[in-house]
Amino acid sequence: MQSNSHGPGTFLVGVTAGMVAGAALGAAMAPSSRQIKRAAHRAAKKVNQAVDHLADSLEM
Repeated sequence: MQSNSHGPGTFLVGVTAGMVAGAALGAAMAPSSRQIKRAAHRAAKKVNQAVDHLADSLEM
């Protein structure tokens, strides 16, 4: 009867390879700082509009 176990070393190599691949993929897909700034600006603009609408509806 043969054993197909490769030992803990193979497992650790696989885990390490998976972590490296995940980090590389995450870095490649991360938005640029310009995209983040643009999204933050849009979000702030929407919050300001919501506050304006709320203030207008409270003044009735």
